[in-house]
Amino acid sequence: MGMKDQFQDKSEQWQEQAKQKAQQAKEQGQQRGQERGPERGQERGQERGPERGKQRDEEMERLQQEERDRLDQDYDV
Repeated sequence: MGMKDQFQDKSEQWQEQAKQKAQQAKEQGQQRGQERGPERGQERGQERGPERGKQRDEEMERLQQEERDRLDQDYDV
């Protein structure tokens, strides 16, 4: 077996291990989510949802204003 084959085999092993670990983490996350219950997660989402949306809107407005300012500077020259 050549070195290329060895590296390829090792790479495939690592990829398989990564897939297995990702699947295990996903299953554990789902189990933890079920233990907490849907009500608790929904309450958190409702508390943070509007605040997060407001922050995003403010950030988007700031970025748009900066873009308009740059564009205005380009045309003023």
